Amino acid sequence: MKINSTKKILVYRWKAYNYDDVIAAFERAGCEVKCIAQKLLNYEVNDDFAAVFEKELASDNYEFVFSINYFPVISDICQKNGIEYVSYSCDSPLISMYHESVFNQVNRIFLFDALAVANFRAIGASHVRYLPLGVDTARLDRLFTFSSPFKEETERLLERSLTFVGSLYEKNSYDKISDKLPEYLRGYFDAAMQLESARFGTEHFFDEIMTPEISEELLECVDFEKSDRSFSDLPFVFSVTSLGFKCAQIQRKRALTDLSKKHSVCLFTESDTSDIFSVKNMGGVDYRLIMPWVFRKSAISLNFTISNIKTGIPLRVWDVLGARGFLFTNHQKELDIYFKDGEDLVWFDSEEELIEKADFYLDEKNASLRDKISQRGYEKVSTYHTFDNRISQLLVDKES
Repeated sequence: MKINSTKKILVYRWKAYNYDDVIAAFERAGCEVKCIAQKLLNYEVNDDFAAVFEKELASDNYEFVFSINYFPVISDICQKNGIEYVSYSCDSPLISMYHESVFNQVNRIFLFDALAVANFRAIGASHVRYLPLGVDTARLDRLFTFSSPFKEETERLLERSLTFVGSLYEKNSYDKISDKLPEYLRGYFDAAMQLESARFGTEHFFDEIMTPEISEELLECVDFEKSDRSFSDLPFVFSVTSLGFKCAQIQRKRALTDLSKKHSVCLFTESDTSDIFSVKNMGGVDYRLIMPWVFRKSAISLNFTISNIKTGIPLRVWDVLGARGFLFTNHQKELDIYFKDGEDLVWFDSEEELIEKADFYLDEKNASLRDKISQRGYEKVSTYHTFDNRISQLLVDKES
């Protein structure tokens, strides 16, 4: 569906990977886009930022303000000036949303995790909507008309390898504070993360383990400050920013190491991999120009969704499928809505299943099956799940 619109929108731009694709989709939908990239050091109160932003709002007749992810300071500016604020998340959960400003009437907040939407609507944030992420397949198709950036030797390596593009979260906040925790409390959290890291997106229980007693003890060990307008608490922030990222590190390192015992595994990352020497560290890659080629050329592209995302489909899934890559991903509940396992992509619920399926699909006699699945995945996302589809829906839904 194409929206014929002459809406003029002001976009607050930061370093989110998918900004260019989303902005291009707005422009194809007929919107006139102007970007502002003023430095934002405080998500809640920033007088210098507000002054620049309000001056820009006064300079033209904007229909609405837009950002990737939600910023309380922008919501408050828009509430003050009576202009609609539309945000579209690429991260979940957004701690910045646990703030009184989320109830501002000018907000139209789009989240890609259905459970997160349900939780916010349950507390009265009626302007929170569900909108999955997507991919700009037209841009990727144009990219693939050029020559591959890889040397023949690298291409041959990728063609027989499992690859993962992403962080190992070696700089996580849990490691920074764990030595401050009593030994029994550290053991409690370590055991919980070992269990959670084996689940691969089926059920999450970090919220359940943060009992009032555990939270009270944690407060004695960890400095925690929040503003009067924030309704996030230490158990929530700790489970997301400390346990969630540390759990992802454990899970990813363990899975990649075990896969590399039998297969070639290439890791494209800026993380330190000195302790998983059996994995080939290929270094970091540019998101727009090189990463799609990794997915296109690899035998299997891996996705491990961080446990903070409860039911939603992360951006990486759409990135791989849009690049015609053959995707292995942990199972997320919302995958069932849009895809079929073994037809559009392949999912797994445990490390054992991941290894078993890797053995099967890396067998050379199944190369044609990999090609068929990756092609079906691409056809599905290029038809139904582009950012053009998403922005058209956003422009309609925000009016309702």
